Amino acid sequence: MKVTIDGQSIDVEPGTTILQAARMIGGDLVPPAMCYYSKLKGSGGKCRCCLVEVSKGSEADPRPMPKLMASCVTGCMDGMEVNSKSSDRVTEARKSVTEFLLINHPLDCPICDQAGECDLQNLSFEHGNPKSRFIEEKRTFEPEDIGPNIQLHMNRCILCQRCVQVADQLTDNRVHGVLDRGDHANISTGISKAIDNEFSGNMIDVCPVGALTDKTFRFKSRVWFNKPYNAHRECTTPGCCGKTTVWMFGGEIQRVTGRKDEYHEVEEFICNSCRFDHKNVNDWVIEGPREFEKDSVINQNNYTQKLEKVQIDTEKNILLGRDIDRKKISMAEIPLNTNNKNS
Repeated sequence: MKVTIDGQSIDVEPGTTILQAARMIGGDLVPPAMCYYSKLKGSGGKCRCCLVEVSKGSEADPRPMPKLMASCVTGCMDGMEVNSKSSDRVTEARKSVTEFLLINHPLDCPICDQAGECDLQNLSFEHGNPKSRFIEEKRTFEPEDIGPNIQLHMNRCILCQRCVQVADQLTDNRVHGVLDRGDHANISTGISKAIDNEFSGNMIDVCPVGALTDKTFRFKSRVWFNKPYNAHRECTTPGCCGKTTVWMFGGEIQRVTGRKDEYHEVEEFICNSCRFDHKNVNDWVIEGPREFEKDSVINQNNYTQKLEKVQIDTEKNILLGRDIDRKKISMAEIPLNTNNKNS
């Protein structure tokens, strides 16, 4: 079948969606996607970020589709013509969707561990309004401890449900899901500290925002200060590929993630043992620098260049200084004023 997107034609197999066809072409015409994940069955159709305009349905029925379509769940037809980035109607729709996603989203970017690799951050840079029209009070949720490895920030969640699908498709027993309805809907276990299975860490990788973050990396460093390298090890956990990206600073591994492609999707899933238990450089075979898209903020530290000894020593001194500062800051050392005087 032949499909044309923003004037570029491509032949696709039956069953291919518009979003998949756009990714096959590549470039700026690829719609953004906050809920679709090619590695997860049944994902997509929720966030409406990937809306496109179908100006010609097919050769058999050339009538345009009256409404904008979600490209992640709309199948291609032979002769179909689609407008994505070239459509003003699509651009306005994406701006509206972005505004809706940001209505209840907190301005946590300065303290969020996802900053620098956040899909919502990228979406707001491209389609966001510099000023918010929302004057009402934002919806908030009480903090909840969902497990030993994952930090839940429900106030940042956009309910893409990727984490639910990871638990459904990678684990034997899903213990969390979407509770309540409408504006009160939230991700929860219902039982404190319940998520503790061998592949639960993949929920962190698939989250498009900072709603699910790595507790072992919490507030350690900005991602653009770390240097990502492809690495692998012989993992004995069934279903784990053992191929990862290790994020290093000062010769130390700060965190371990799955290897992600240009659409921020992991190539293969990894187990919690690889992710959380192996932070020693000697545990891994380092293959080389992990390439990222050219406009990524991670590229700004030029990590692909050969590292000089003075740079590594400087980073080690920074880590040492952080440890010293942490030891200095102690609640026990803060003098308390116990003399309360009534005015």
